[in-house]
Amino acid sequence: MQTEKVVNHIVKWLKEYAVNAKVNGFVVGISGGIDSAVTSTLCAKTGLDVLCIEMPIHQAESHVSRAQEHIKKLKAKFPNVSATRTDLTPVFEEFKTEVSLEGKQEVVDMALANTRARLRMTTLYYHAGLLGLLVAGTGNKVEDFGVGFYTKYGDGGVDLSPIADLLKSEVYAVGEYLEVSNSIMVAAPSDGLFGDARSDEQQIGASYPELEWAMEKCENGMTEKDFKGREKEVFNIYKRYNNANKHKMVQIPVCEIPKEFK
Repeated sequence: MQTEKVVNHIVKWLKEYAVNAKVNGFVVGISGGIDSAVTSTLCAKTGLDVLCIEMPIHQAESHVSRAQEHIKKLKAKFPNVSATRTDLTPVFEEFKTEVSLEGKQEVVDMALANTRARLRMTTLYYHAGLLGLLVAGTGNKVEDFGVGFYTKYGDGGVDLSPIADLLKSEVYAVGEYLEVSNSIMVAAPSDGLFGDARSDEQQIGASYPELEWAMEKCENGMTEKDFKGREKEVFNIYKRYNNANKHKMVQIPVCEIPKEFK
């Protein structure tokens, strides 16, 4: 990958989109992970306003410290970057008092995890509306179009997606080029939706390099019959997530009314 050309292309695309949309810049949720670090840095390089927002909800301390480290570094380098912190923990806890928490624990836990992401989306759009900004998504290609590892109308609710055509490995290459903090570069990817430091790999059952491999094989028309051992296991993990989350990756179904009915 020609990393410098990719970076310049994304920055140019971001700036042209914002100018054409007649907005002031971008708002980015900062999680302490590589995707939000790269996205916010690319937005900052446009020279337009960039608001970085921390939105902790019972967040793991390691996530908080990495997010704060990144924001401090970004503000020192780019005068167009500002930051704010919205502690959503009280909002989340109040929400829990108003809904039923009955049912299988794993189902309740997942519903609450998705609620965290949707509270953050609401917060991003609140600030975007106040300041005339676009919400910049932080999803990469494997998450957005491979396994659908994001929350519908949560971190999937964005105005534009600058890194969604980059594989996770390519995001890391861009991160290295942009001199993202080493603490973020070496941290295990995590969605931070469960109040602990569990990694994406622990949740999915496969690493991002493995998922990239499976995505390529799937796109080339291969099936589980072509593999054995760990490769077969990873391929099936990818297919299971891809099939289950297809509803996130396709256009919302619309009931089209026959013309003769109108």
